[in-house]
Amino acid sequence: MTDKKKILITGAGSGFGEGAAIGLAKLGHNVIAAVQISPQVTAMRLKAKELGLEDNLRVEKLDILDPYDVAHALSWDIDILFSNAGIGEAGPTFEIPVELVRRNFETNVFAPLDLAQKFIAKFINEERKGKVVFTSSMGGLFTPDGYGIYVSTKHALEAIAEAMSSELKKYNIQIQTINPGAYLTGYNETMADNPFRWLDDKKNFTKRAEMKATFDSLLGTPEGRLDPTEMIDAMIQIVPADNGKFRNVVPKFVEDMLKEHQKKAWDVTI
Repeated sequence: MTDKKKILITGAGSGFGEGAAIGLAKLGHNVIAAVQISPQVTAMRLKAKELGLEDNLRVEKLDILDPYDVAHALSWDIDILFSNAGIGEAGPTFEIPVELVRRNFETNVFAPLDLAQKFIAKFINEERKGKVVFTSSMGGLFTPDGYGIYVSTKHALEAIAEAMSSELKKYNIQIQTINPGAYLTGYNETMADNPFRWLDDKKNFTKRAEMKATFDSLLGTPEGRLDPTEMIDAMIQIVPADNGKFRNVVPKFVEDMLKEHQKKAWDVTI
């Protein structure tokens, strides 16, 4: 791969995806910012024009659950797939409707795996170097109350990425994960709102006030409302790099916390 990469970013209509797309384009990479719905295409194209990035920030519709969008995307020439699209379903794991669990796995695990498999096959068939970077989460490495379903999708993604990383070395295809802490992009806050669509004090053992208190304890602190600029700055360095760590947790204090959590996991009792 050359210094300037051709990078496809899914879920680029907002948050980390949008910030990374703009940041990578500013660094001179050729970026395809893939957004889920048509209105995001126009908005993102206008933003690219305002920033003077039209020459190397291309905006396309790519709903990773739409087989026609996926088939069309495979016609694009890229060096790196930055698989960033995802959704979050939160709430008590012992009560959340299983249909919501299925949807979360479909978007966060099955669709990203399908898209990655297809681009990996393309890289192999073309006998070229390639790279896939998955946006995982700090939650891919531990499980806080109220987020068990969402983070289980990221645990699954961690396992998929780790296996791929080993399996694909012989093909010169690199795999990485990026594991953000609790940055204030609106994603975590929206996820925390989702259970209140179905939580009913008359039906559920978990009461709405109790669930809100759980979320507030995690997202209402400075550590739960980090400036996303830090994460985006890290992403635009990690994604195009030819070398780096397989797992990339940001910020450092979260990496340290996760390592300590994993050590203590061996001594947990019931």
